[in-house]
Amino acid sequence: MTSHARLFLPALAAFFALSFAAALGGALFPTGAEFAQLQRPFFAPPNWLFGPVWTVLYGLIAWSAWLVWRRVGWWGPPMRMWYVQLALNAVWTPLFFGLGWRGVALVEMALLWVAILRTIVLFKPHSRAAGWMLAPYLAWVSFALVLNAAFWWLNR
Repeated sequence: MTSHARLFLPALAAFFALSFAAALGGALFPTGAEFAQLQRPFFAPPNWLFGPVWTVLYGLIAWSAWLVWRRVGWWGPPMRMWYVQLALNAVWTPLFFGLGWRGVALVEMALLWVAILRTIVLFKPHSRAAGWMLAPYLAWVSFALVLNAAFWWLNR
């Protein structure tokens, strides 16, 4: 067994840990009273929906990274873009909820959207499955981008 093969399960665990670490912003910056006072767009889903959706998405984000990591290693160009999109993902919650900077969060989320799309493009040559696993993430962030814009517009 090669040393790379011995890392398969620890690497998968590491990608899950990294992906769910990006979600810590939700725990550190909960919605709170200020958010409850904001005007909500008519299409805003109930707050309880976000936890289950993001749990599934973070799992897909981790698994897709693991599939590509097996072919390109820790620092190949596709993985570097994966780290970028994950960092952008982690920054959004503190901007939107922690600081209340909804306009800045909107711009940041647009950058996240581009980074996710770029990650998909870079992943597909190495694992079509990994690229497709990120499609629900891109779809949800597309919706979240519109939702963020609506929150910003209604509460500017």
